[in-house]
Amino acid sequence: MPHREIARAWEAFHQDGAASAVIRPAVMASWQRSRLHLIAADRAAAPLVSEAELFRRRHQNNRLVTAARPAMEEARHLLSDAHSMLILSDPDGTILEAEGDARALDTGQEVKLQQGGLWCEAEIGTNAIGTALACGRPVQIHAAEHFCAPVQRWTCAAAPVRHPLDREIIGAVDISGSTDTFNPQNLAHAVALAHQIEAVLGRRMEMEHEQVLRHFLSKRSLWLTEEILAFGRSGALIYSTDRALKEAARRSDRLITDGRLTALKDVTPDAWAARIAQLLPGASVEIVREDGEEIGGVVVLHAARRPKSAPRDPGRELEPLAFDAIIGESAIMQEVKAKARRMAESGLPILLEGETGVGKEVFARAIHGARAPAGPFVPLNCGGLPRDLIASELFGYEKGAFTGADTSGKQGKVEAADGGLLCLDEIGEMPLELQSYLLRVLEDGVVYRVGGHTGRRVDLRLVSMTNRDLTGEVAAGRFRKDLFYRIAALRLRIPPLRERGEDVLLLLDHIGRSAAARAGLPAPRFTEAARAALAAYSWPGNVRELRNVVEMLIAMGSADAPIDVGDLPPEIATAAVAAPAATDLRTVEEAAIRAAVEACGGNLTRAARRLGIARSTLYMRLAALERDA
Repeated sequence: MPHREIARAWEAFHQDGAASAVIRPAVMASWQRSRLHLIAADRAAAPLVSEAELFRRRHQNNRLVTAARPAMEEARHLLSDAHSMLILSDPDGTILEAEGDARALDTGQEVKLQQGGLWCEAEIGTNAIGTALACGRPVQIHAAEHFCAPVQRWTCAAAPVRHPLDREIIGAVDISGSTDTFNPQNLAHAVALAHQIEAVLGRRMEMEHEQVLRHFLSKRSLWLTEEILAFGRSGALIYSTDRALKEAARRSDRLITDGRLTALKDVTPDAWAARIAQLLPGASVEIVREDGEEIGGVVVLHAARRPKSAPRDPGRELEPLAFDAIIGESAIMQEVKAKARRMAESGLPILLEGETGVGKEVFARAIHGARAPAGPFVPLNCGGLPRDLIASELFGYEKGAFTGADTSGKQGKVEAADGGLLCLDEIGEMPLELQSYLLRVLEDGVVYRVGGHTGRRVDLRLVSMTNRDLTGEVAAGRFRKDLFYRIAALRLRIPPLRERGEDVLLLLDHIGRSAAARAGLPAPRFTEAARAALAAYSWPGNVRELRNVVEMLIAMGSADAPIDVGDLPPEIATAAVAAPAATDLRTVEEAAIRAAVEACGGNLTRAARRLGIARSTLYMRLAALERDA
């Protein structure tokens, strides 16, 4: 249709509301909706949401943004010289992402066709994004077809993106450029991109469903007498028995419709358990997580005769811990505990460094308990949360930040730690863009919730933990230097288990007694050969690996027979076979000492550190070995 005829029809419509046959029906319907919204023809630009609101909406649509990332990155290159850009919006028309030709991106800012711009019909009238969302179909809006005159320099093609499960609209993709870039193929391209994003979401959903099913199957033997419902995000029903469906329907007629736990559709993952408990009294829920993110869960409909177990009190699990309760008598551990005590008394920020599984959080809890009153101990794993979730978990959010969330908002870990200790694990995983916010909180003692403008004063102690070389991360530009100096006023290295010598056997006995007591069994017995093999193993997974091995041995062993080398995992038993034959602990000790001295090139100071004993003790034992030779 010639541009002049469309322009004359547009002018006539704005003068007296006259409809014209030259205007496509979809465009005319959008003009009429825009008029009902009282949109002025000369409205200069779309409104912009605040930075806090944009953060909230990106967080709320994180899965959509992640699924669209490959297409957006491709657009950065394909459209770099095409005077066009690719746009991703949420279902309300808020632009979440924009990539493409730098000239188009700059020009778009004049009408707020940019990240944070609100392009629904109710705000800016007829446009491809808003009209596609309003009518639920792909649409191309060219030049004078736009309702507002300042936007008529643009030609845009958009297609809605739908949820792969229920086909509800969850966003839109749009290709926009100046009117001289008009290309009828842009609409087909936008539709293809929408389908690509939907396919990514669908594959991701299938993978998550498989993960939930694997979790269910791994524990099926524990629930043989119970009825089970397994679900994914948005309440998608993954597995159930007929009896479970009937039992759930008997208990609550609002829970399941059309093969879906509809009660969870608009509920955030952190509220799943509470919502199910409300609708299914007596049922329990196991939330399934992947990389720290909730992806689904298993609902266990307990038999009526089974009493519901009392909920665990998380406060009791994190009672202050004394340094004397940390297992370890080696010289290196005694030195580390002494340093930690002095650090705890200072109140300065402490950085605990060490390999995975060495027990950094145990030291953090002991540091927390060293001062009275200790206040709350609030841990947060910075590496166990999706990037867009860390801010709301750490700083909290105001009311209305998330659908289904508490209407009064939610305090973050920083607020929860007021008067106590904030423990940030895997601090090196914190996104660079959030590090400046954390630095400001630590320096000012004031925290602002996501979406809020009111500061809340906090007084807390900080212990950070990492298994990374943060000085190297600073040098590589992945960690802020100023934040590093702020959190690492004091630094403490927790030694790996292979450097702690005889502590291995102390921990073996302690973990064995504790694990057996929880299982209602007598403490495990180990043959001398098994103890020697366990002491000689290098324990790359440190105390965590030792605990897992001991719990496995207790679960699989017999209370009537001691645990022998043949019962140990292959990697430990193999290491024992490769080591010098030993018939008693003295022989094992001699072999360990000579191996350490040789490995350290005769340097007795390093060898003593490797063995976890004092240098003077090593001298005495070497002298005794020479006398007995």
